[in-house]
Amino acid sequence: MSQLFSPLQIKDVTFKNRIAVSPMCQYSSQDGFANDWHLVHLGSKAVGGAGLILLEATGVSPEARITPDDLGIWKEDHLPELKRIVSFLKSQGAVPGIQLAHAGRKASHRSPWKGGTALHPGEEGAWTTVAPSALAFQEGGITPQALDEAGIQKVKDDFRAAAARSLEAGFQVVEIHAAHGYLLHQFYSPLSNHRTDQYGGSFDNRIRLLLEVVQSVQEVWPPHLPLLVRLSATDWTQGGWTVGDSVELVRRLKAQGVDLIDTSTGGNVPTAQIPAGPNYQVPFAEQIRKEAHILTGAVGIITQPGQAEEIIASGKADLVLIAREFLRDPHFPLHAAKALGVDVAWPVQYERAKR
Repeated sequence: MSQLFSPLQIKDVTFKNRIAVSPMCQYSSQDGFANDWHLVHLGSKAVGGAGLILLEATGVSPEARITPDDLGIWKEDHLPELKRIVSFLKSQGAVPGIQLAHAGRKASHRSPWKGGTALHPGEEGAWTTVAPSALAFQEGGITPQALDEAGIQKVKDDFRAAAARSLEAGFQVVEIHAAHGYLLHQFYSPLSNHRTDQYGGSFDNRIRLLLEVVQSVQEVWPPHLPLLVRLSATDWTQGGWTVGDSVELVRRLKAQGVDLIDTSTGGNVPTAQIPAGPNYQVPFAEQIRKEAHILTGAVGIITQPGQAEEIIASGKADLVLIAREFLRDPHFPLHAAKALGVDVAWPVQYERAKR
């Protein structure tokens, strides 16, 4: 029996397998609206057999976006196109999820194929960025404004409103993006948070905003539907956030009702030396799973069926979240099942190619 193709139940939602489409920014929106590109991009992975499909980092406010081309969910007008996508994903047996995000000091940049550089004040499309402290992401970068009390409250309100819209759109999973050097990661990492108020300094203070955002989302997100958090388990930098910190944070997130930790790393320090390679982040998912006693998802250069199977079968994680391999092969789950000798249903339109 393949463990990769065993079902996973979280609360009232059952995933048909342990393969998830990791959130991947497409930088293909205008004013936050989803369009045909997103429908086909995500829909092809549903046709290909993914159990869970997470939309890319979706801005909870206009200023929360990484680029002007990011998806958004800060207004009701965004919902019709999102509902269309959700409906198709469900029709193919996939569970639709959405990643809610705020980029903080890494916002207001050009899309990668437009250079990926920061949009300076006064340039077309630029906006003022915010962060826990007035510290630029990198030398020569734009210095953000440190959030005041009203700004912090707005962040919490924006996440709450975005979660409510996500429910209205029909999503069955919400993931709070607190990794990769974006706003919530900026708060819990001592490298980017130099505050001296109740949101800075001590460990308890630095994790406060994330816990409060989770609470805000839970005010509108039903308790019977899964709530995920993506964390960067380490900053890969001396004096930064560590996996030990992550374990302690996750224990509190679990006590607060979070169901699964999507375990990534890095992103908060551009000079970090990250030893990227197959499974390089899996040990963090395994450690958090075992020490915090919570479901975890493993990410990072997972490209082979046997590799994914081993991660699940050996108890290193409960879910594998795959990104680039899905770009190369939208039907990865169908091909993985064949490689592992598992008989899974194909879309009837594609059955002629099953054998």
